[in-house]
Amino acid sequence: MVAQKTNFLVLLIAGVFTVSTSLVSCKAPNTPEKAAIAASSGIKTKVVRMGYMTAGDITRSRQVLEKRLNPLGIKIEWAKFTAGPQLLEAMNVGSLDVGAVGETPPIFAQVTGIPFVYIASTKPPTGEGTAIVVHKDSPIKTVADLKGKTLAFQRATASQYFVVKALQEAGLKLSDVKHLNLISPETRAAFIRRSIDAGVINDPQLAEFQRTVGVRILRDGKGITTQGGYWLAARSFVKDNPELVKIILEEVNNVGKWAEANPRDVAEIIGRDAKLDISTLEKVVRRRRYTLRPINDEILSGQQKIADLFYEQKFITKKINVKEAALSSEEYAAVTPSEIKP
Repeated sequence: MVAQKTNFLVLLIAGVFTVSTSLVSCKAPNTPEKAAIAASSGIKTKVVRMGYMTAGDITRSRQVLEKRLNPLGIKIEWAKFTAGPQLLEAMNVGSLDVGAVGETPPIFAQVTGIPFVYIASTKPPTGEGTAIVVHKDSPIKTVADLKGKTLAFQRATASQYFVVKALQEAGLKLSDVKHLNLISPETRAAFIRRSIDAGVINDPQLAEFQRTVGVRILRDGKGITTQGGYWLAARSFVKDNPELVKIILEEVNNVGKWAEANPRDVAEIIGRDAKLDISTLEKVVRRRRYTLRPINDEILSGQQKIADLFYEQKFITKKINVKEAALSSEEYAAVTPSEIKP
């Protein structure tokens, strides 16, 4: 496939059409009493539009937000996305309130002026769920051998930071490889067809490829993908609904604790979307982390280092201050549940 344009905004606009349109219609609270409860809690909205990734989301599957918020007359609408850039563009056009992404999409989104804020961070995964892979019979033995070869991954996702750091370790730059800007399903298809030399594959497909396709890992994300992901929200949504944001984060974190203690059950939930065997998915779950961390100066500093790297390598067109996409300390105190610890 011919490499796609690197302009992030073009990429996002194209991706937004992957959003699921099967959303639940919004209804008013059933009773005046419910409306009063919501209003007195600092909650102005009657519907929360939540984004989740293609592989499935345990918060959605367990319906914890519906159980908590429906009694207040607040509906939850869910939309599915293939990756973080598409989710953020939906937030940009005003069709999404809250969603979770990896570490890289927010940086590109801030460059293009998308009005989001960081509301929480997910704890870093083990790194084993992301890898640069080749076929077992490939003559490419190390990352250094990728010089001049085709490497596929989607720009503006967490995969880009991973690739840049992995190439740096081997003394290479992104310009040293023939990068194909493909979304994850396209990368997997190209890999199976052997139309690329190497690709960045993420869980759950990575675990499945390890079991069935016969891949060799050149480098996984251990020691690289250390920032973790983020829960983001539209700035205006947080301003109008701080108590609601706090409830959402509390329920997400509670589900995260349950998930880390029950990997088999989580594998079965993911399996409804991923259509993979449970033993493979259980391996995937154990590589991930589901509980949350509060946004603090240390986390924002780590995110700033990634943004600075991308600016130095001309992946983004201007230098950004990550803290401009953060809340004030008082605002974080209002939206962060006490159970979420650094």
